[in-house]
Order: sequence, then structure tokens, then C-alpha cells
Amino acid sequence: MNRHQQLANYIAKHPEEVGKVVDFDTSTDRLLQFNFTASNSELSPEGIADTARFSNWVNLQLMQNRCRYGIGGYMEHRTLYARSALFDTSNEEPRRLHLGMDIWAAAGTPVYAPLDGTVHSFQNNDRFGDYGPTIILQHDLDGLPLYSLYGHLSADSLSHLQVGQPVAKDQQIAAFGTERENGSWPPHLHFQLMFDMQGMTGDYPGVCRFSEREKYQENIPDPDLILKFSGATII
Repeated sequence: MNRHQQLANYIAKHPEEVGKVVDFDTSTDRLLQFNFTASNSELSPEGIADTARFSNWVNLQLMQNRCRYGIGGYMEHRTLYARSALFDTSNEEPRRLHLGMDIWAAAGTPVYAPLDGTVHSFQNNDRFGDYGPTIILQHDLDGLPLYSLYGHLSADSLSHLQVGQPVAKDQQIAAFGTERENGSWPPHLHFQLMFDMQGMTGDYPGVCRFSEREKYQENIPDPDLILKFSGATII
């Protein structure tokens, strides 16, 4: 049995052990599915490169569709990362494949630990287009190691943390950051799961080259196993 199957089996057997990442109510909230691939004709490279314009577009979509949250991104081949040189390497294939799930909502939106665990690491990845303030938690699911990453947070989210600090399921650990502090993005949370941190602390790639998809997918399970958004109303 591979690690993906182990994780799915653990969650199926212990649903009470899995909490929330955001305050999402399946009875009242709808989710807006964002599309940041080349097929989205509403977005231009110029609009995406301008953080204020990009934020206005995201907020307008949420408002017009009467959604508190937008979602998208797991294994999505995105073109918007051309907005930042962080995702390009000279004479090599650029990084465009998104590895986590984005949850788009207002700055200040609370973020919760969905599983019991400890603080593995944290840091402010303070470059244009990067994660900004980032927290990584470590979990032990009946012997299966799992790590959860939370990116684009508020700067204050890091102020109370210590490595090894215990966290409980449904405990608030952070909040969505503003454009000024979250890596210059419209307010959102990048949520990602990893089986192995591969020696990294405070950071882990959230975007890879499309040619590396299989390698990264082996280590990065579908975040919806925890989020369970697929059972909600998605428009």
C-alpha cells in the first residue's frame, strides 16, 4: 500500500480526527472554482502582473458569484506565474504546475490546523510572488508522517510560534495576509500536503516544472482529502 492509499484509509477510518482549515459551512457556503490556465480569456498577463488589478478581479468574481471562498490549483498548469521571475530559470523549463490548493478569501480570514500536530518550521519567504509568511506543521497519523503547509499568511501569524510547539485540531494558527505582506498576491491561502519535507524548513516548492509532475505528485497528496471541498457546491 502506497502513502496516498495509507492517508486515504486513515481519513476514512478516523473522520473525527480531521478538522477544518477555514470556516467553511457546507450548508450555506458555495465555492467559486477559479481557472488560472491559458484557457481563461478574462485574465491578461498585464492584469495579473499588477497586484491591485489582480486582487480587484478576484474580489469581483467572489462578489458577483456570492461566494465567500474561491478555490483551485491542485496540479493545475498555470500561466499566471509568468508574473514573477521566481518561477523562471534561464534556459530551462519554467515552473508552472501548481502543487497545492488555493483558497481565495478576504485578508484576515482565520486559518486552522486540521489535524493534531506540532510546528515543524516557519519563516517569511519575502520575495515578490513567493509565499510570504509560511507555517509548516508536522503530523503523525498512526505512523504515517504528514506535513501541512500554509502560505500567504499575515506577518503576525508567525509572531507567536516556536518549533516543536503542539497544535490541536481546529486550533487557529494563522490568518490570511494582505497583498503587502503575503508575497504580493490577492489574499488567499496556499494549502499543501507533503509526506516528506526532504530536508527543507520553512519552505517547500508549491510550483514545479510540468515535466516533474510525477516526482512531486508522489510526495504531495490531494489536499481535498483534508479539505473535503469536492462534496460542497462548486460553481
